Amino acid sequence: GETITVRMDWGSRVPRTFARTGRIGNVYFLAHWFPKIGVLEDTGWNTRQFHGHTEFFSHFGVYDVRLTVPTAWTVGATGVEQSRRDLGNGLTTHHYYQADVHDFAWTTSPDYVEHREPFEEPGLPPVEMRLLMQPEHEGQAGRHFEATRAALKHYGEWFGPYPYEQITIVDPAWQSGAGGMEYPTLFTAGTRWLAPRHATQPESVTVHEAGHQFFYGIVANNEVDHAWLDEGLNTFAQARTLDVAFEPNYYTRRYFGGFIPWVFRDLRLHRDADGNRLHAYRPLARQDAQATPTWQYWPGSASAISYNKTALWLHTLERMIGWDVLQRAMATYFERWAFRHPTPDDFFAVINEVAGQDLGWFFDQVHRGSNVFDYGIDTFRSERNTGRGLFGEAGARQFIAADARDGYRTTVVVRRYGEGEFPVDVRVVFADGEEVRERWDGRERWRLFEYQRASQAVTAQVDPERVLLLDVNLTNNSATLEPRAPEAARKWSLAWLIWLQDHLLTYGFFV
Repeated sequence: GETITVRMDWGSRVPRTFARTGRIGNVYFLAHWFPKIGVLEDTGWNTRQFHGHTEFFSHFGVYDVRLTVPTAWTVGATGVEQSRRDLGNGLTTHHYYQADVHDFAWTTSPDYVEHREPFEEPGLPPVEMRLLMQPEHEGQAGRHFEATRAALKHYGEWFGPYPYEQITIVDPAWQSGAGGMEYPTLFTAGTRWLAPRHATQPESVTVHEAGHQFFYGIVANNEVDHAWLDEGLNTFAQARTLDVAFEPNYYTRRYFGGFIPWVFRDLRLHRDADGNRLHAYRPLARQDAQATPTWQYWPGSASAISYNKTALWLHTLERMIGWDVLQRAMATYFERWAFRHPTPDDFFAVINEVAGQDLGWFFDQVHRGSNVFDYGIDTFRSERNTGRGLFGEAGARQFIAADARDGYRTTVVVRRYGEGEFPVDVRVVFADGEEVRERWDGRERWRLFEYQRASQAVTAQVDPERVLLLDVNLTNNSATLEPRAPEAARKWSLAWLIWLQDHLLTYGFFV
């Protein structure tokens, strides 16, 4: 019950920015710039040193900070500015104060263009939004405010209100390495000079970093050991917010060194899967169990496991128990653990409690194990009956009368190619429009379905509603017996054009 007071003097040289902290040109960004006190837990002091694959962990406290910078420079920092004092020598001291936060970051530059707008939404407390923009991006100020407003509104309504009176958005300097990072009541976004709206940038990064004020800033898990607990939950909520608040997202490529963007309007990205980068998770799915401390992950796999995998299994969980249940569970988790340091087991306990069921079988696979999920159609045949007789496998034979020769016997074999087990639906569609649905618990390695119908089957599909977003191979989820001439023509046309291009390049070399 005793307390101590520690006074410390230290000095530090500000480096050129390459990861969060430093200087580039006239822009200074200072994060994790002071000695931090360890976190006292039930098991003792947690003083884990910084690791390049992880972020940070510290206690909540009160920050009363004075920053002295050139008088003409703009300052942004955690908390709210209380006062400023001109020292008369070209320097000014800015006084910032904020209680109930676990870190303090700040930035200063003579180049920032400052904007302010209020956030006002019925049922939520008002917040002042303060935006510090680079001059070349000033035309995108409205988009930054719109994205921040969307995060404060939807996270606030779904999980719980933002409790501070101000939030500061910082547009980082180009190539500063400081973009896309969260700090209490302050975050850095990130954009480019050319930013098409349908590419949803800067909206995506702005919603994500503003969302971290809830999962990281208020509910403050140990990011060193359990980065997924804030990054994954936030990535999931980010995708939902973008879907609700913004226009559809389309695949975008950048050319000429990333300067020129091109939006492919015929390639829409679905944020629950594409936005959570299933393609990035797929090749790293077996590298580590998510329960492994983040700093011990296989090199290069932390993002796939912490961000992508978590968001994918949360979207899967949403499809299992429903958004209403999951939303109430996450709101309960937020309320119960605000301004505290929860563990993964705390999160799972709340989900089980609110869902009213034990989902340990699911969490054991997606968190405590490295199981890969992959269900697919192995065999799909629909053939005209050959005549009178018994057909089918032992124990499942069916007598076909002579007058049924005009019918079709359909065989569907569904396989579990991965280690993960998950209940899935199987849908078979026949030429006359009939649709048959089967429910398979997905535990065995394979399952046979047979049908006797007057019409031929045309398609078979496993998990037709895409409940299991963790399925690493969607190409084997369906099969068809319908002619696919357009697809074949497209395939061979592309192959021929590539051959022609190579031929002309070779010809040009000699000419």
